[in-house]
Amino acid sequence: MASVELRDRQQSDAEVVTGAPARVADADAGNDILHDDAESRFEQQLAPVDGGMAAWRLLFAAFMFEACLWGFPLSYGVFQQYYSTLPQFAGNQYVGVVGTIASGLGYLGAPVMMPFIQRNQRWLRQMIWLGWPICILGLVAGSFATTLEVLILTQGVAYGLGFLIFYYPILHMVSEYWVARRGMAFGILCGASGISGTVMPFIVQALLARYGYATTLRAVAVALVVLTGPMIPFIKGRLPSTAHHRHRHLHHGGSPAPKADWSFLRSDMFWIYSLSNVLQGFGYFFPALYLPSYATALGLGERAGAVLLAVMSVAQVCGQFAFGYLSDRRISTNVLASTAVGVAAVACLALWQLARSLAVLVCFAAAYGFFAAGYTAMWARMSTNVCRGGDGAAASMVFGLLNFGKGLGNVFAGPIGGNLIARGGSQFGGGALAYRWVVVFTGICMLASAGTIAAKYVKGGVRMLFK
Repeated sequence: MASVELRDRQQSDAEVVTGAPARVADADAGNDILHDDAESRFEQQLAPVDGGMAAWRLLFAAFMFEACLWGFPLSYGVFQQYYSTLPQFAGNQYVGVVGTIASGLGYLGAPVMMPFIQRNQRWLRQMIWLGWPICILGLVAGSFATTLEVLILTQGVAYGLGFLIFYYPILHMVSEYWVARRGMAFGILCGASGISGTVMPFIVQALLARYGYATTLRAVAVALVVLTGPMIPFIKGRLPSTAHHRHRHLHHGGSPAPKADWSFLRSDMFWIYSLSNVLQGFGYFFPALYLPSYATALGLGERAGAVLLAVMSVAQVCGQFAFGYLSDRRISTNVLASTAVGVAAVACLALWQLARSLAVLVCFAAAYGFFAAGYTAMWARMSTNVCRGGDGAAASMVFGLLNFGKGLGNVFAGPIGGNLIARGGSQFGGGALAYRWVVVFTGICMLASAGTIAAKYVKGGVRMLFK
C-alpha cells in the first residue's frame, strides 16, 4: 500500500510540473514490465510449489518433528499417572502443571511468534537450531529432578519454550512450499500427531514401568535426537535467507510491510468466538490429562491409560479431518462449532460421569476426542468469518489470538484440575469419585462454549419478538 501511494503521489506531482501525464504513464508501464520480468526471473530460480523433491522432503521432515516432538507432551497423562505414585510427587495437586505448560506454551506464544516470523524470516533456520536443543536439554535436565518445581521448569517450561521457538518457523516454511495444496500438507501434519499418539503412550508406559522416570526421560531425549536430528538439514524454506529482502523489494518496493489492521477487534463475532474458544480451552485438556489416572483409580490395569490416550488421539485426528471437510462444504461455522462442543459436553456428563468399565471409557475417549478436537478445526473458518473483506494478515492475527485463548486453558488446566481433585477427594472420598468435579467442570465448560455461540441467535430471536 505504501509503494502504491508513493507512486500515485509521484505521478500526480509530475503531471503538475511537466504537464505530461502520458509520458509518466508510459514510464510507469515500463517500470511494471521490468518489475514483472524481474519477478518472473526470481520465481524461476526457486523450487516449485505444491510438489517436487524439495517440497516433499520438507514435509517429511516437518512430519517427523510433529510426530515426535508434539506427540511427546500429548502423552503426559501417562507420566502424570506414574508421578502420582512416587513418594516425592505423590499428593501434590500440581503434578499436572508439568504437562499443561509443556503443551500450552506452544499455543500461548502464537500471537507473538507469528508476527515476529513475518518480520524476521531470515532467522527461521537459526530459530530451529535454538529451539530444538532447548527441548532436548529440558528432558535431560528433568531426568535429574527430585522436586516438582524443578520438573515444572525442565520438562514443562524448557520443553514448551523450545517447542515454541522452532515450531512456527517450520510451519512457515511448509506454507512457502505448499500453496494450492496447503490443506493437504497441514492435514498430513495433523495425522502425524495422531500416529504418534497411538504409539507413544504405550512406549512411555512400558519405559516408566521398567526403568523409572529418570531413565525414561533420557531415553526419550536420545530417541528424539536420533529421529529428528537428521531431519534438520532438510528443513529449509523455499526462499533462501538472502532472498527474503529481495522478495519484499519486488513486491513492496523496498518499503516496510503494511501496518497490521486491528479493525477486527470491533467485530462482535471476534469476541463471541474468543469467549467460546477460551471456555472450550479451559475444559478441553482434562480428559487427556486425567483419564489414565482415572482408569487406575477404577482398577482397570496399568495399560488402560495408554489405551485410552491412543483411542482419543486417533479420534482427534478423525474429528479434525471431518469437521474441516464439512466446513469446506458451506455448512455454517457456528452450527458446526456449537455442535462439536455440545456433543463433547454430553459425552462428559453422560459417559465419563457414569463410566466404571474400560469399554465405556473407550466410547467416551472416542466421542470426546472426535467432537472436541473438531472444534479446533473451525479456527480457520472463524478467522475468515471475522475478517470478511479483510486481508490475510488480519485473519492470521485472529488465528493467533484463538491459539492464545486455548493456551490459557491449557496452562491453567493443571492447577485447576489439581484443586478440583483435592476438593472432590475431601467431599466424596478417594478413588474415581475424587474426579467428579473434574468431569462436571469439563462438561460445563463445553456447554458454556456452545451456549456462547448459540446466544447470538437467541438474542436475535428475542429482538424479533419485540419488534
